[in-house]
Amino acid sequence: MAFTDAEKTDIRRHCGYPVFGNTPSPFFWARYTIQYGNLEYKMNNLSPAEEAVVRTTYLAQLSALETAVPGASANLDTAQAGSWTWNSREVIDRSGLLDQWRRRLCAFLGTAPGPGLVDTGGLRIII
Repeated sequence: MAFTDAEKTDIRRHCGYPVFGNTPSPFFWARYTIQYGNLEYKMNNLSPAEEAVVRTTYLAQLSALETAVPGASANLDTAQAGSWTWNSREVIDRSGLLDQWRRRLCAFLGTAPGPGLVDTGGLRIII
């Protein structure tokens, strides 16, 4: 069974690639790289067993991890309550775990992480 449009959108997003859109853009060449094309090819040509792994192992886990990051913000206003102490690195740790799983998805698919997932140390060059 082929991926739905929603699943493809999630895969692109988790792999760090920008939105695909519905209509060709005059700047289509600027966002359609070999890596992006490789990801699209893989999504459209995986075996049913490989699609099942992406759905059940990666998309399910990534959805839960992604939801947990903003959920951690509920504790940002309290440093300590009774015996409970706030983990000041919780959001950073959860974000790091999410990105680690996103990179695992890219590795499973055999594609390079997209520009939204590549760590450039804060430096980004746009031509």
